[in-house]
Order: sequence, then C-alpha cells, then structure tokens
Amino acid sequence: MRQKPLALAGRRVLLIGLGGRQGGVGVARYLVEQGAEVRVTDLRNAEQLAPSLADLAGLPIGWTLGAHREEDIAWADVVVRNPAVPAESPWLALARSLGKPVEMEMTLFFRACPAPIVGVTGTKGKTTTTTLLHAMLRQHWPGSVLAGNMGVSALQQLPHLETGVPVAIELSSFQLEGLDEHRLSPHVAVLTNLSPDHLDRYSSFDDYAKSKSAIFRWQTPRVDYVVFDPGDPRVKALTADAPGQWVLFGSGYGHGLKPDVWVEDGHFWAAWEHEPVDLGPVSALRVPGQHLWLNAMAAAAAALAVGVSAREIRQAIAAFAGVPHRLEPVTTVGGVEFVNDTAATAPAAAIAALRAFAGRGIVVISGGFDKKLPMEDVADELARSARHIVLLAGTVTPTLERLLAERAVHPAGAPASSMQEAVDRAASLAEPGDIVLLSPGCASFGLFRDEFHRGEEFRAAVQRLERDAQ
Repeated sequence: MRQKPLALAGRRVLLIGLGGRQGGVGVARYLVEQGAEVRVTDLRNAEQLAPSLADLAGLPIGWTLGAHREEDIAWADVVVRNPAVPAESPWLALARSLGKPVEMEMTLFFRACPAPIVGVTGTKGKTTTTTLLHAMLRQHWPGSVLAGNMGVSALQQLPHLETGVPVAIELSSFQLEGLDEHRLSPHVAVLTNLSPDHLDRYSSFDDYAKSKSAIFRWQTPRVDYVVFDPGDPRVKALTADAPGQWVLFGSGYGHGLKPDVWVEDGHFWAAWEHEPVDLGPVSALRVPGQHLWLNAMAAAAAALAVGVSAREIRQAIAAFAGVPHRLEPVTTVGGVEFVNDTAATAPAAAIAALRAFAGRGIVVISGGFDKKLPMEDVADELARSARHIVLLAGTVTPTLERLLAERAVHPAGAPASSMQEAVDRAASLAEPGDIVLLSPGCASFGLFRDEFHRGEEFRAAVQRLERDAQ
C-alpha cells in the first residue's frame, strides 16, 4: 500500500554519509528542493569528497566533514542514512534513542513515487535484469524510467515519472534495510537469485537473506507480484511465505509449481493468461552465458505482470546489447579479446562469467578485497576453466593463492599492484583466440575506489595496450 510523501519543508534534516556516487548527491539535492534545512556529515574529508561537493556547490547545505558529531544528531528533526552506513551504527542508535526518525533514499522515493514500482534485487544479475526489464517497459511506455543501485539517483528521477507508467528500480540489500524498517515493498518484486555475499557486513547468510526478503515482505496479497526462480533452493526457502502473487521463472519446479516463464527447444516461453506465449529464440540474446537466460526470464516475467506484450518483450531481448562492466567486450588486440566483468564482486558472479566462456582459452584477472565469503567454489572453477590466472593484490588474495595451490594451480607471478601490470601480464600469456577476462569475484577496495573504478582502470590499461600494438 502506497504511503504519503514525507513532509520535509521547514524541517531540519541531517544526511549521514554523502559518499562519492549519485545516490547521496541526489538525496541532498532533493532535501533542499523540498524546502528542508539540510546538514550533511561524512567521515571523509573535503578532498576525498571533492566530486560530490562540486555537484552540490551553491546549495544551502551545512557541512560536518571528517567526523560525525552528537550535536548534529541532536539538531536534526529527521536523519537520512546513506546505504553505506551500517544498520548497527552507533550514530543511528543515538538518533533513535533521541526519537529521531531514520529515513533512506529509497524510503523517501517509495513514498513520493506516483508510479508503480518494479523493484529488482538478488545476489547477482540485478543490473542486467533491471536494465533489460527497463528496455521491455520502454517498448510499451517510452517514458519509463530506470534508476537505483546502478548509480542513478531515484529521487532525481521523480520529476520525470508519469502516473501509471512503471519505473524499474535496482535495489541492493543495504537499500532494502530501510524499506523493511518502514514496511515498504514495490508493486512487483523480482528476486533474481541468492548466494553468500556481504558477509563482512551481515552476521550470517541468514541475516543477509533476510535483508533481501524485504523486497516482498510488505506486499499486498492479490494486488502485488513477486517474481522468483523456484529452482534456486535458497530463494525457494526464502519465498515460502511471500504474500504477493507468485510469478515463477527458470527451469526447476518449486513449491510444487511449474515456472510461468521458462526455456524450451531454444526459445523463451511463458504461460500467461492460460495460453502458451513464445517470447522469442534464446539466440536473440547476444550476451553470452546461461545465467543471462535467467536474467531475461526474470525481466520478462516482471514485464508480463505489468502488461507488456510478448511482441514487445521479443523486441527488447533482440535489441539488448548488454550493460557496462558486466561481461562487457572492450576490444580485441592481436586476436585476444578483452572482457570487463568488474561487477563480479562475489564468487558466484565470477563462476558464472567463467562458465559463459566455456571452451575458450581464458586468462583471468582475479583477487581483491575480502568480503568474508567462501572462496573454495571459485578456486575450483578457476582451476577447471582458466588457462592462466593473474591475481590483483588484496586482502583475500593470499587465501585464493592457498586454495589454488591446494588444487595444484599456480597464478602467473606475484599479485599485481596495479591494473596496468595485471593487464600487461595477462596479455603476454594470452594466445590469439583467447579471452583476457577481468572477473575478480571479490570487492575492489585497496587498489581501487570501487568496482567501477576498477573496470575503468581495466579499460584504460587495455586501450594503452591497443595503442602500443599499433
């Protein structure tokens, strides 16, 4: 059930955590536009936040940078928390003890959004599924909007939304924490899959999975929809009590039910309004990997739920060219293809990428920051699929080296201390017809600001290599 927009005019609002991405900037700008008296606090200093501060230059905002202060919490009528601020932060505890309501970007957006929201979450495939879903929505409603966890401020998209035109929103587990606190869920909730991730933030896998369940927990029965793969045992367990209308995708039965969207004889199919519907050949999807089939099925199921036709879904699939930083072809140098999959920040995503290129000679760039995730499965897949492995320096890299040694596999040289070093070494090992694949299976902190910076460094290193080869 939709709630009313939060009244902010004339109220003192403290944003805890500006960050370096558009989400925090969009929140600060939105608060000012709503007539709030705004103060922003961040543990980083002005130099570290320079790009975000430049985006907000000239706006009437008070700043406390390099530290958080009790007096700022006491000053505020409302506190807005950046998703990067953990739920157990003592500053949030202080705010709650003083009776201050704690909001997030998505709680503000969900209340103010005049359009039906189709939300997408999962451990991997969120951005690809959301982008493909948006392409399907645009076939029916050209004005449909895409925003959320992929670096597009949802609040800044509010002026562009049309009543009745669905909006596609990617939601991370961190963002869902706020929706759960305020009992908010989207009209259509898509859960792509579930595997261990962010165990450096959550106390257990169950705790992480619980955060994901907020996407459907507060849906209205017989009104809202929840889209999921019943063949994923973790998803099946999590959705047993999901209150929305179930729309199932995938190849496996679950809860005693056959999927509504599946692949058969090389085509995507749906059973919709009691009729079989051909959603087009799988070969029309130009991005490699069977995990992309699941993404396409999830997107199609959500699109059908809001009224997109089979013809429109077929057109969107055929036109889909992929998403930056996800199995993104960069270029070919000397017969070697370079692919950027930096968004693979969890082992499950890296495993899917390696399997997408089965049968090819793969030189993998892996390793990075430790998210307290089990690395045994990705070590198994690297040992099975990779011709050569180049590791990036990072806190989890020694663990990966040990696991590979246990499998009698030895990375090429010592861990690289820069992306250029990693790319140069990988290129020297590759043969014509091979793929150099950046798919780390780990977070990026240490050598890079975030995974997108890591992907940009990969592109730049490959482009330098290409120039040198000319």
